[in-house]
Amino acid sequence: MSFQSYLDNVEAKTGKSAADLKALAIERGLADDSGLAPGVKSGAVIDWLKGDFDLGHGHAMSIVAFIKGKRA
Repeated sequence: MSFQSYLDNVEAKTGKSAADLKALAIERGLADDSGLAPGVKSGAVIDWLKGDFDLGHGHAMSIVAFIKGKRA
């Protein structure tokens, strides 16, 4: 599955784009404009996405990658 497919599937499941989820992560203090917030590990973002949006590990990781700056 391509990176874009993961992002598309996340949006279909949650109703939120990768950019929307990044904005929410920033609001929660998990990220900033340059990537993950200082001291925040990927696992914290993954746990949040799994808990609040019922995402699987791979789909949550695609959002982490997006937050870190990978683009489709």
